[in-house]
Amino acid sequence: MRAWRVARPGPMASSPLEWVEVPVSRPAAGEVLVKVLVCGVCRTDLHVAEGDLPVHRAGVIPGHEVVGEVVAVGDGVSGLRTGDRVGIAWLRETCGRCRYCLRGRENLCPESRYTGWDEDGGYAEFAVVPAAYALPLPEGYTDDELAPLLCAGLIGYHALERAQVPEGGRLGIYGFGGSAHLTAQVAIARGATVHVMTRSEEARKLALALGAASAVAAAEPPPEPLDSAILFAPVGELVPPALEALDRGGTLALAGIHLSDIPSLNYQRHLFQERQVRSVTANTRAEAREFLAFAGTHHLEVSTVPYPLDGADRALTDLAADRVNGAAVLRAG
Repeated sequence: MRAWRVARPGPMASSPLEWVEVPVSRPAAGEVLVKVLVCGVCRTDLHVAEGDLPVHRAGVIPGHEVVGEVVAVGDGVSGLRTGDRVGIAWLRETCGRCRYCLRGRENLCPESRYTGWDEDGGYAEFAVVPAAYALPLPEGYTDDELAPLLCAGLIGYHALERAQVPEGGRLGIYGFGGSAHLTAQVAIARGATVHVMTRSEEARKLALALGAASAVAAAEPPPEPLDSAILFAPVGELVPPALEALDRGGTLALAGIHLSDIPSLNYQRHLFQERQVRSVTANTRAEAREFLAFAGTHHLEVSTVPYPLDGADRALTDLAADRVNGAAVLRAG
């Protein structure tokens, strides 16, 4: 099969990916082999390619927003058969034994492994996934639209939970790409007022079209104090203005797996009056199924920009330059 590997992690201008031909893996016991139909392009893939997240496996194939069709089933798999459509997401394996797994917080498992980081992912024509981590897909979406739900949607949903938006609350969203444009719709459907801060004029237009109450430049203050905020942009310099925009008792959730350094905070201005900062780490399978079920009953408008599979390096370059308005997806067909 044809696939992209991270050969030399570094800036996209240095061509860190290579387009190669590799054998198709056979599914081991408990695994299924999936023909990749579409794979979303996530900023985490960019962090792996550029070395912000050091690769856990040399020459790894990135990609963890896979929509595909099961074409082979390993020994011991039940509940899945050839021809089934499934999603492959970031969380790939957990131990099932540690205190976090036993508490229902498997996203914090110290032995967790991830698609496109620890094991090969979906920037390829085929991918293998443990059957227990293959996700059901909601109806009513195209393959292009489904792919971003499998990470952008999932992590945004988890970030929304971490942000603790009160009923009818005011939510600020910093950065408005693939994840944020889905999260905003979920928050609005739940009754929140959403204010967007982002540097892209096109993204601001999209935010307003999707129902945001306001959309301004990234560091500008929102028109009213916020009960909660989510920082999607991996820019630590936005943490102080986001905290300053919070009302008393407000919560800021940091949604990225990577964030540049945060400047010094002023306790009185940024944290006093019980403002809090919470990080976000992946999501559980239970939460993934909950979000996908929500997407099945509340249709989300998914803005995608398609690229061919052999154009993955171009897609990541465009993402790095903030030229993608919505979510980039790779079509393997």
